[in-house]
Amino acid sequence: MWQAFVDFIHQLIPWLDGGLADVIIILIKGIALILPLIIMMAYMTYAERKVIGFMQLRIGPNRVGPLGLLQPFADVFKMMFKEIIFPSKANIYLFLLAPILAFVPAVAIWAVIPMGEGFYITDLDVSLLYVLAIGSVGVYGIILAGWASNSKYPLLGALRSASMLVSYEIVIGFVVVTVVMIAGSVNLNTIVADQSGGIWNWYWIPLFPMMIVFWISALAETNRAPFDVVEGESEIVGGTHVEYSGMCFALFFMAEYINMIMMAALAVLMFFGGWHSPFEGVPYLETWFTFVPDIIWLLAKMSFFLFLYLWIRATFPRYRYDQIMRLCWKVFLPLTIVWIFAVALMTQLEIGPWF
Repeated sequence: MWQAFVDFIHQLIPWLDGGLADVIIILIKGIALILPLIIMMAYMTYAERKVIGFMQLRIGPNRVGPLGLLQPFADVFKMMFKEIIFPSKANIYLFLLAPILAFVPAVAIWAVIPMGEGFYITDLDVSLLYVLAIGSVGVYGIILAGWASNSKYPLLGALRSASMLVSYEIVIGFVVVTVVMIAGSVNLNTIVADQSGGIWNWYWIPLFPMMIVFWISALAETNRAPFDVVEGESEIVGGTHVEYSGMCFALFFMAEYINMIMMAALAVLMFFGGWHSPFEGVPYLETWFTFVPDIIWLLAKMSFFLFLYLWIRATFPRYRYDQIMRLCWKVFLPLTIVWIFAVALMTQLEIGPWF
């Protein structure tokens, strides 16, 4: 798909040299990815209010547009026109840099996330390592926001959240190791290609404990309930965001939801066959569902995990900070280390279709 698009651009603008044409193609690809991503993020906020409202016997947004479908646009305009207030003793430069450091890595990660076979911006051989490296930069935005605000509440929120995020990044790193051991590659396209052949070839079977650990850690990494100690409204006023307003706050808000979508995509790519149909290799069903595009299968699987985000938020109360850290260091970390040895053993024994 992308190659046909590239050839079309080169034919459309033959007077451009190859390098400039490639730059234009990359810019068009970026816009084609970012705009749907921002729209998806906006309607995640709508879906969250609707789903949680349904679970709590409330109506949810229903006034702006039919069925409240224009509510996300109303939220955008409200944020755009709200005044940005700077604390009098804050470090203004770092105060403004913090939301940028939170938002830009969240978007940059999508440069290597494949949305279908051959449907990506760039195919890095180390794309999974790129995701981990760029994703870890977001914690600096939270730390800077807490420190630059020159207020005790944001500082306390930043300290708690930074320690939590760094801890769960270690766990996610060990989970990724088990995926890489099976696939023999850190390329996301290769990992998905290795899971072709139907639902029984997907990695969720040999890595079921790691899938659970990854998803719970993803809740912590994206600051979602019951691990939302970054905000912690009932405990520390508003966490690192307490001094932010207008579009500065919106950047933090957007980064959180874009990271949610990214974690859902990673869960699907690493454990649930990516864009592969679950009916591959199944007589009759494989033929019946060949008309479904790759990206539809991927989005359908991602939708399930995004729904889990909302379901869990409506169900569980916030954990205490000590409970969150105990879960990471005393439960998840030993479990992932043990499962690395289990995967190594299964690899040597060549168990099932995965090894």
